[in-house]
Amino acid sequence: MKQALIVFVKELSDALRDRRTLLRLLIPAVLMGPLLLMALSGLIASLEERADKREVLAVGIDTAPTLKNFIERQTYTLKAAPEDYEARLRATTLLEPVLVVPKDFEAKLLAGEAPTVEVVSDSANQRANAGVGAIKSLLWGFNRERSTLNLAMRGVSTELLEPVDIQDRDLASAQARAARLTGIIPMFIIMAVLYGALTAALDSTAGERERGSLEPLLMNPAPHGAIVTGKWGAVALLGMAVALLSSLSFVPAQWLLKSDVLQAQFSFGGPEVLAFWLLQIPLAAGLSALLMALAIRSKTFKEAQAGSTLVITAVTLMPMVSLLNPGGEAAWYYWVPGLAQNTLMMAVLKGEALRWSQVMPGVVVGFALAAVALLYVARSMRAAVAR
Repeated sequence: MKQALIVFVKELSDALRDRRTLLRLLIPAVLMGPLLLMALSGLIASLEERADKREVLAVGIDTAPTLKNFIERQTYTLKAAPEDYEARLRATTLLEPVLVVPKDFEAKLLAGEAPTVEVVSDSANQRANAGVGAIKSLLWGFNRERSTLNLAMRGVSTELLEPVDIQDRDLASAQARAARLTGIIPMFIIMAVLYGALTAALDSTAGERERGSLEPLLMNPAPHGAIVTGKWGAVALLGMAVALLSSLSFVPAQWLLKSDVLQAQFSFGGPEVLAFWLLQIPLAAGLSALLMALAIRSKTFKEAQAGSTLVITAVTLMPMVSLLNPGGEAAWYYWVPGLAQNTLMMAVLKGEALRWSQVMPGVVVGFALAAVALLYVARSMRAAVAR
C-alpha cells in the first residue's frame, strides 16, 4: 500500500502540473451544463412571457364578430397578422401561429353550418408550433359556448354535452415535473467523470510509453499491482473531482434561472450534490480502469485516444436508452454502467428515495469491471517487462 501511495501521489502531481489540460477539462465540465440549463430556462421564460401577453394573431377576424367577442372576453388581445405570414412562419421569423377566419364565418354560423377556421403554423417552427394549443383551446371553448346556447334555446339540458365529468389529477411532485426539463443534468455529470479520467488514464499508460518513462518505472522493485493501483487511484480521483465540480456548478446556476416556474420547482442543493457524487464512485472506478486497459497496449497517446472513442460513444449513448424505451425503467438498467447512474440521478432529481436494491448492482458491476481491467493492465505491464 505504501508503494501504491507513492505512485498515486506521483501520478496526481503529474496530472495537476499540466494546467492547460486541466483547464480544458474543467471549463467545459463546470460551465457547459449550467449554461445549457440557463438557456433552457430562458426558452421557458420566453414561452411564459408570451402566454402572459395573451395575444392572438388573426386574419379576417373582423368578419367574425361573434368569435372576436368570445376571444376578447377570455382577456386575449387580437392583432392583425402580417400579409406574408406563411413565408415568415416557414422562415421562422414569425414565432406565433395565425388564426385564419373565412369571410362567410357569420353567415354559415347563422345558417347552422360549420364554418372552417384554420390555425396556421409550421411544425418545423417550434416556437410558433408551441402556441397552437392555446388557440385551439379558445376555439374549443367557443364551440362549447355555442353548443350550450343552441341547446338552451331549444329547451334541451346542457348537461347532455358532458355526460361524464372529467378531472385531471397529477401524481407527480413539483420536483418530478421539473425533472422532465432538467433531465440533462445527469448526462453532464457522467460525461464529467469520463472526461476527467480520460486524459489522466491515457497519459499514465500510453503517454508514458510514448515518452519512454513507463519501462524504467516498471523496472523498480515495486510490485506491478502496486504501480497499477496507484495509477488507477489517481485517475479515478481526477474523474471524481471533475464530477464534483460539475455537480457544484449547478447550485449557483439555479439562482440564475429566468423561469419562475422552473426556479420554484427545481431544487438542487447539498443533498443532491452529495448523492450525485457518491453515485459516481463505481462509475469512476470502472471507467478509469477500462480506459487504462484500452490504452496500455497503445504505443502512442494519439493511438490510445482513437481506441477510447468506443468507450466515449457507449457512455454518451447510455442515457438515451431510457428516453427511447417506451416501457419505462427496467430492472436491467441498474446493471449497465452509465445507464444505472443516469437512472439513479434522475430518481434523485424527482425527490425519490433510493433503495439498496437499486444502488448495489451499479456498485458491484463498477468495481468488478475495475478489478478485471486492472488485472489486465498488470499482466500487460509484466509482459512489457518480459519483452
